[in-house]
Amino acid sequence: MAETTVLHNPRCSTSRAALDAAQEANVDVEVLQYLKEPLTREALLELLGKLEDAPTDLVRRDATFKELGLTDADVAAPDQVADLLAEHPKLMQRPVLVRGNRAIIGRPKDRVPAFLAGN
Repeated sequence: MAETTVLHNPRCSTSRAALDAAQEANVDVEVLQYLKEPLTREALLELLGKLEDAPTDLVRRDATFKELGLTDADVAAPDQVADLLAEHPKLMQRPVLVRGNRAIIGRPKDRVPAFLAGN
């Protein structure tokens, strides 16, 4: 069983780069395509509890975010983030790497090798 999980979007070059970094580091990863298998609200809250980044950082501020009429105030708390991402998983930043009780957003790309090395 892989000790690292990568929440992955194959259309994202940064997400693909994280998988490449794992392969280069010879780290076995479980790949979860979160758009095909969206996380539940409960799973998102668990993820947010492990996340070393601010919960609000897990939300992409893209065209969809604007189309939904959202502001930073709408995603300020973990509960708000979990509710939003459970309903709109494509708003989740990617990739997200999870190992044990730690998780990071793999942006910028240079964060990934250190995380994979256990640092």
